[in-house]
Amino acid sequence: MRKAIFPGSFDPLTNGHVETVNIATTIFDKVFFVIMTNTNKKYLFTEEERLEIAKTVFKDNSKVEVIARPQELAVDVAMKLGANTIVRGLRNDADFNYEREIAAINKTLAPQLNTILLLTGPENSFISSTMIKETATFGGDITKLVPDIVSEALKKKLNK
Repeated sequence: MRKAIFPGSFDPLTNGHVETVNIATTIFDKVFFVIMTNTNKKYLFTEEERLEIAKTVFKDNSKVEVIARPQELAVDVAMKLGANTIVRGLRNDADFNYEREIAAINKTLAPQLNTILLLTGPENSFISSTMIKETATFGGDITKLVPDIVSEALKKKLNK
C-alpha cells in the first residue's frame, strides 16, 4: 500500500488544501492529513477544532485519515505511519523555495523519505490560511475559498 502524509497547521483549512488532498489520493492508497504545530505561527483555531474541521471535510473520503501530531516532526510521523512520501501543495514560486528548503532538511533527517510537490489549480493559487483569516476578520466573503464548515467556524470564532 502506497502511503503519504500531508502535514500542515491548517489554520484554517482551505480549498487549496482540499485540492492537494484530492490530487494526492489519485497517487496514493492512503493519505494521512496530519495537523501539526508550526512554532512560528499564532493559531486562531485550537488543535481540537482544526482536527474536527478536517475530519468533517474528509469524512466521505476513505483514502484520507485525519490525525493530529502537534509535538512531532513530519519525518518522524511519516516513518511511524509507514509512509514514504511527504506531500506538499504549491501555489507559487515562493512556496517552491520554502518547500525546497523543508524537503532538504527532511531528506537529511530521513533519507528514505521523498517529498512530492503538487501544484494547485489557478482557482486556488492565491489562497493562503493567513489571507483567509485576514479577509474574514474584516468581514470579507470567503465562501468560495474554504469549505462551508470553515466559513461557518470562522464567522463564529470572529463573531461576524
